[in-house]
Amino acid sequence: MRIGILGGTFDPIHFGHIRPALEIKTQLNLEQVWLMPNHIPPHKDATVVSTEQRLEMVELVCQQYDDFQLCDIEAKRNAPSYLVTTLESLNATHPEHEFFFLMGTDSLVSLPTWFEWKKLFNLCHFVISPRDGWQVTAQMEVFNEYEQRLTSAEAPNTAKTGLIFQVNITPQPYSSTQIRAQLAAHKCPTAAIPSQVLNFITVKNLYQTPA
Repeated sequence: MRIGILGGTFDPIHFGHIRPALEIKTQLNLEQVWLMPNHIPPHKDATVVSTEQRLEMVELVCQQYDDFQLCDIEAKRNAPSYLVTTLESLNATHPEHEFFFLMGTDSLVSLPTWFEWKKLFNLCHFVISPRDGWQVTAQMEVFNEYEQRLTSAEAPNTAKTGLIFQVNITPQPYSSTQIRAQLAAHKCPTAAIPSQVLNFITVKNLYQTPA
């Protein structure tokens, strides 16, 4: 199966994660997209709510959309979530799958700072979505890999790993930071979050500023 993987803190998960992933699934003819919450993200500060609560929110999205499946491999790991470790494990347990890791141009630019980053091309394909203000230039360390591996969804594909797909997606005006700020200000971001997730946040009183 052709499996997309979307990792993140999902703090909280919102349509800025969901809608682009659905578009990419269609463009690249993926069977599923696995949503993979981090436990200890190596490139970000600590999350606001617990790992268990973030897993519950992602599971609610997976229950609503058959296109998604929760992948809790990193959430169960009591160590920084290095992608190379995760992909080595997933390839060992699911050798029948072809993995496509979804990320933005901003993450691609920073890829050389990731642990054993060149090994990643032996473990998955990369799917790159545009980010405002970010582009890959010849001065960047990742440029040669990008130039050599870049392909399109229409091109014949016989490789199981190592390609870079550049996709276009509909921009989404949502970010977890902005959503948390709205929730802390007791505003209800109904357009940004699926109703089941928003109800969970309300019931659990998440992201509220302490009195």
